[in-house]
Amino acid sequence: MLTRKQLELLTFIKERLDRDGMPPSFDEMKEALDLRSKSGIHRLITALEERGFIRRLPHRARALEIVRLPEAMERPGFQPPAAGPAAFQPRVIAGDRRAAATRDSMAVAAVHALDLPVMGRIAAGVPIEAISEISHHIAVPGSMLSGHGNHYALEVKGDSMIEAGITDGDIVVIREQATAENGDIVVALVEDSEATLKRFRRRGGMIALEAANPAYETRVLPDHKVKVQGRLVGLIRNY
Repeated sequence: MLTRKQLELLTFIKERLDRDGMPPSFDEMKEALDLRSKSGIHRLITALEERGFIRRLPHRARALEIVRLPEAMERPGFQPPAAGPAAFQPRVIAGDRRAAATRDSMAVAAVHALDLPVMGRIAAGVPIEAISEISHHIAVPGSMLSGHGNHYALEVKGDSMIEAGITDGDIVVIREQATAENGDIVVALVEDSEATLKRFRRRGGMIALEAANPAYETRVLPDHKVKVQGRLVGLIRNY
């Protein structure tokens, strides 16, 4: 039997794995469950791990895997409990990939592979010169593509997004779009010359490009100096 908070956290982790293919950060978990500190999240994760619902993967930043789900979550019409003062309602975005990260316990349907252009490297660190030339193509599962827009891939260079589960050498799959919501991980073009992969936040007339690594500072720029080139929808890693 799970406590209310344990069930809320497990539901939130599953929703983010289904939507993005990667688990949420500790800050996102803390905010979603309306907790005051990350220590509460650590205790909940440890409890879920001890009960066999999740597993922490060694030697990888922010790597969680769902091993199994409570029977209640698998019943039709399951609704998660309210979290904090507002109801926590996980959402699944139509077209986003489903449950690729839970390979040990959840079946993944066969999908057709599609060739996407790899446009070169994108900085997950200090922005590098913008890239617009195709270096090669890569086969990507069709289920990873989000919606009906154009998609492309980029090789990650740097470690500024490591706490978002994105490491140097990963291939990120990007849906081409010019807008973003707060919290989206985007390809941002800075002053028409530098491309970087960061989390997007709008603050009035300013744009904050947030790293997911405490070693890097958040860059805050006037909105006219930042152009969104696409949103992260998937990640491919070679071992």
